[in-house]
Amino acid sequence: MQLRQALNAAIEGLTAVRVPSPRMNAELLIMFTLDCDRAYLYAHPERELSPDETQRYDEAIARRATGVPAQYITGHQEFWGQDLIVSPAVLIPRPETEHVVETVLELARGGDAGESQRPRAGAPAPHVRIVDVGTGSGAIALALAKELPNAEIHATDISGEALEVARANAARHELTSRIKFHQTDLLGGLPPGEFDFVVSNPPYVGESEEEQVQLEVRKFEPRQAVFAGPTGLEVIERLIPQARAALRPGGWLVFEISETIADGVRGLLSGWADVKITNDLQGIARVAGARR
Repeated sequence: MQLRQALNAAIEGLTAVRVPSPRMNAELLIMFTLDCDRAYLYAHPERELSPDETQRYDEAIARRATGVPAQYITGHQEFWGQDLIVSPAVLIPRPETEHVVETVLELARGGDAGESQRPRAGAPAPHVRIVDVGTGSGAIALALAKELPNAEIHATDISGEALEVARANAARHELTSRIKFHQTDLLGGLPPGEFDFVVSNPPYVGESEEEQVQLEVRKFEPRQAVFAGPTGLEVIERLIPQARAALRPGGWLVFEISETIADGVRGLLSGWADVKITNDLQGIARVAGARR
């Protein structure tokens, strides 16, 4: 079978079972099967697939048709320009989470963090202590380690399997010496009053919203990384006081949220300074920030 024929058949099959973005998924999985880039697909539409390649592509498409996310099939997802290993043990990193990284970088580099932290022209990158709570694949921790070479990065997760994935990603990007991993619930066991930033993409979906969540997320991504409890605020309610204890005076708490819980988050941050909710590119509340 020619590459073009295999691709068209896959697009037709994924369309029939209503997989979102069928062409993108079909192309991604054939690039994975052939270990090639998109330019190769367009340049070689008449390339004959071997029986083994055809079988492996058919199997990948069949899995995607059942709802398995393409990232779990390929084992990879890009975040902040870094190729990350992902598995069903971790939440798949998403582009909107990059807004969390952007917010922390702006604050760490003095964009909004106050005059005492504002770097001089030509000054070296700031030395800050950051903890990424619920690190999962390590996406946020690795992005911050990449951008802040003088920062001391810690990362926590309650899941040992997730930490194995995060450690593997740190090793792949030669950042193992930069990030200290801790298996713990939120900030349990970490020293108080020593961090400049507590950062997190916590579970924030309420169980009452379950039917509104994509089927593939509900069915295949780790439930404890998606759902927080009945309202979606349960984990954040625990995180906020722990973050206050972990932060130095003037330190920042930055975490991902949804529009649904934005008002509840504002209420929970009562008593903090400089509370700010930032929208994503679609105008949806996405990042909460507050200073101790």
